[in-house]
Amino acid sequence: MSSPVHIDRRRFLQLTGAGVVFVAACSSTDTTATATRPTVGPTNPAVAAAEASRARPGASVTRFDLRAAPATLDLGGRRVDTWAYDGGLPGPELRVTEGDVLEVALRNDLPEATTIHWHGVALRNDMDGVPDLTGVSVDPGESFTYRFTVPDAGTYWFHPHMGLQLDRGLYAPLVVEERSGSGRYDVDQVVVFDDWLDGVTGTPEDIYARLAGMSSMGGSGDMDGMSGMGGSGMGGSGGQGGMGMYQSDLLGGDAGDVGYPLHLLNGRTPSDPPTIRVPSGGTARLRLINAGSDTAYRVALGGHWMTVTHADGFPVEPVEVDAVLLGMGERYDVLVRPDSGAWPLVALAEGKDRTAMAVIRTGGTGSTAPPPADVRPAELDGRLLGYADLRATESMRLERARPDIDEVVEITGSMMPYDWSFDGVAFPQHPYFEIEQGQRVRIAFDNTSPMWHPIHVHGHTFRLGEASSGPRKDTVNVLPGERVVVEFDADNPGQWMAHCHNTYHLERGMAMVVSYVT
Repeated sequence: MSSPVHIDRRRFLQLTGAGVVFVAACSSTDTTATATRPTVGPTNPAVAAAEASRARPGASVTRFDLRAAPATLDLGGRRVDTWAYDGGLPGPELRVTEGDVLEVALRNDLPEATTIHWHGVALRNDMDGVPDLTGVSVDPGESFTYRFTVPDAGTYWFHPHMGLQLDRGLYAPLVVEERSGSGRYDVDQVVVFDDWLDGVTGTPEDIYARLAGMSSMGGSGDMDGMSGMGGSGMGGSGGQGGMGMYQSDLLGGDAGDVGYPLHLLNGRTPSDPPTIRVPSGGTARLRLINAGSDTAYRVALGGHWMTVTHADGFPVEPVEVDAVLLGMGERYDVLVRPDSGAWPLVALAEGKDRTAMAVIRTGGTGSTAPPPADVRPAELDGRLLGYADLRATESMRLERARPDIDEVVEITGSMMPYDWSFDGVAFPQHPYFEIEQGQRVRIAFDNTSPMWHPIHVHGHTFRLGEASSGPRKDTVNVLPGERVVVEFDADNPGQWMAHCHNTYHLERGMAMVVSYVT
């Protein structure tokens, strides 16, 4: 049984020019995980050289100031005390043009240290925001400026990479616009989904303590006291010995660990939803982002198809579907052309029987009544996008090549005891996954655990599957009993995290370091 590993306290990494060494800080029984060869750390000249290769002559610098601080938020009639960026939820939308330099000055007015991780961006290693692995954390009252070239257009987002901070209000979209422009739509709208409990039924730390406490049960025992998790217990309708896991066939069974009292779309509840206005006969580009911590969202627009154009920021051949399913950290861009009226854009919390919603309204204000807060469009049960439907556009394809690294990583863990890991070894004890610059890397994620996991790799996009037409992604859902193969070229030197994007699984230890070595 592993001890809880708190990301925000991981000051045990010692960065040197020769390598990176994990100094375990959990217990006297912890071992030290080290690389077998000298590593390419964030201060290595190779990192600066990779950044220089991304630089575009005459690139503009887009600057923003950002403040992380306690805030009181209105979530659609319910006020909560939490943490947020610039006092809003989501935080401020940052837009930059591909190939330009993004500069963000972060002021930390939180009561603890924080960082920013730029999710999905293939940026320089020392700006990736994993404390003490790729850079330093920002202490309370201090500031730090992130500065890096943004190489690829697409829909991204940013959030801390410390402890359970993500399960508060610390997240915001990052949109990297195409330099050539698109011109295929009239409205460009970011849509962010989130599961919420902070300030309603406790704190993320309360939930984690209850989950981690399951480890003391040794896989059996009394579940008394668990029914209060997230306001609706750990179960939906019907329990299993008092535990009552949320269930979803689409996710292979167990849909999540935590019952959330609220589900939000752009920071609002269905009782007071945001409105997205589209001109009559116009087309909207919806940039869908799942910023949740424990919830997949099935998303549909009532009465309409959606045309999927991008997956995790990268273009795919357009495909028409009724609904899309987003695991935590995933993004899809879709085009919609709504008819005249008011239409519900609904995100169903998969397996948890709750929704988030926005209203898409066309034309003038009119007298069309908004959809009811509990609406469930038939499209939610229509044609659902699958990974097999996604084909990268020709310019985005990673051609087939013989892999230099071809490894299987086993996804392991259980609810009782509450332990999650790769290969049965929790971070930071998990051995380095060692690669060299210029290699083709193939990883087969083999899920032997009883639950689905959204696996995210920092600093790289990978091709999903073995066909050259496989989509480019950085986060992929791996269902129980499933093997998912990803491939990428090792072209961004440094030390990179790969982990489950379930916040509580990551905190428990489902992570490893993809380490460039010499």
